[in-house]
Amino acid sequence: MLRILTAFATAGLGVAVFLWLSLPLPWLLGPIFFCLAAALIGLPLGSIGPLNEAMRTVLGVAVGATLTPAVLMSFPSMWPTLIFVPVMTAVIGLVGVPYFRRLWGYDFATAYYGSMPGGLQDMLVFGEEAGGNVRSLSLIHATRVLVIVVALPFILKSVWNADLTNPPGDPLTSLPWQELAIMVACAIVGWQGAKRIGMFGASILGPLIVTTVVTLAGGLHHRPPAEAIWAAQFFIGLTIGAKYAGITMAEVRRDLAAGVGFCGVLIVLTVIFAETIYQLGLAPGMETLLAFAPGGQAELTVLALIVGADMAFVVAHHVLRIFSVILGAPIAARVLRLGKR
Repeated sequence: MLRILTAFATAGLGVAVFLWLSLPLPWLLGPIFFCLAAALIGLPLGSIGPLNEAMRTVLGVAVGATLTPAVLMSFPSMWPTLIFVPVMTAVIGLVGVPYFRRLWGYDFATAYYGSMPGGLQDMLVFGEEAGGNVRSLSLIHATRVLVIVVALPFILKSVWNADLTNPPGDPLTSLPWQELAIMVACAIVGWQGAKRIGMFGASILGPLIVTTVVTLAGGLHHRPPAEAIWAAQFFIGLTIGAKYAGITMAEVRRDLAAGVGFCGVLIVLTVIFAETIYQLGLAPGMETLLAFAPGGQAELTVLALIVGADMAFVVAHHVLRIFSVILGAPIAARVLRLGKR
């Protein structure tokens, strides 16, 4: 309980300081930075797993509520950029495995699953089954998400002058209670239903699917209130920062440094692919960067909501990336291992 209270107090202080200093994304970056700092100085931090997952359902509902018939009709037109997703994933693996093995001396399983830009939990499970170092994988992926999420707002602001102060939704008091009740039902039914069938990203994709069906049927006309999306940001930030709890100096020197260095590689690859797509005239620059940035699905969804990006475009590419990694990573790892024998 002390670990959880410390984490909440630290994250809350981060929000307050970011608001006071008028810094960007206070509900997301404030908890990330302050929980990270607290972890690095040895404060005990913890989080409530089910509550964190529950807050992620807000993002699924938010995306599903934007998928109107007109938006869904645009999906087939995305294929020219969607085909770049598995290509970029393969390139990341081809660069990442040698980077972690030769430069940092990790074993093959840790190097392979540490380089794959998939869901953190999925990569930890696959990596552990393959004999990788779970603690190293956790720190590498937490660092990937943290660096990408922290870097993107500044890139969006400097390149496209994106407004990061936009409220992500309407105030709670302005929404009809009937729609609020429908949103809660979509979140719970979608999350638990997706979890029961073992769907990856169940806390986001389940509510997204159910909410999309309800929206298409005319049952929803609004996104979740701003207060709910701010709360989701708070828990995402707290969770990212708290993952560093108990980190040692040896891990800082190796795992954290390796993760930061790999983030530099990922950012360069992302810019190359995004610039190529933009120059070919296949998609706008800002949406392309958000769609191809190898951060966490929840974190990128938050940023897309705030800057008013094309949600369908961004989410479709991230779902395909996660889907490609989860299905392809174990197969590719087995093929590569057999090829080395």
